[in-house]
Amino acid sequence: MFKAALFPIIFLTVSNTFMTIAWYGHLKFERTALWKVIIISWLIAFFEYCFQVPANRIGNENGLSGYQLKVIQEAITLTVFCIFAFLYLKEPLKWNYLVGFACVLLGVFFVFHKWAA
Repeated sequence: MFKAALFPIIFLTVSNTFMTIAWYGHLKFERTALWKVIIISWLIAFFEYCFQVPANRIGNENGLSGYQLKVIQEAITLTVFCIFAFLYLKEPLKWNYLVGFACVLLGVFFVFHKWAA
């Protein structure tokens, strides 16, 4: 299963990096007009879609369900965001954020575990 998910994981990571920048990168540019950051965010988001759509298509063609792809995407989103918030936004990573992230990873386990029928 991991081999089938490797390509989608790489593409989803790139995709989420673009989307995190599009959604949160403008927070340091408080004096820039809102309409300008919206346009720039949409331009950045275009590249997010260029990776997101193929990741989901190829993941599905390799046996991953829509549910599995979504859970992978959410786990990657949180990972990318934590790194972005810490390095770019200079926000501390508090213990309760880590606990919340661990809960999402627990969700990944439940989605991918092979349960006895």
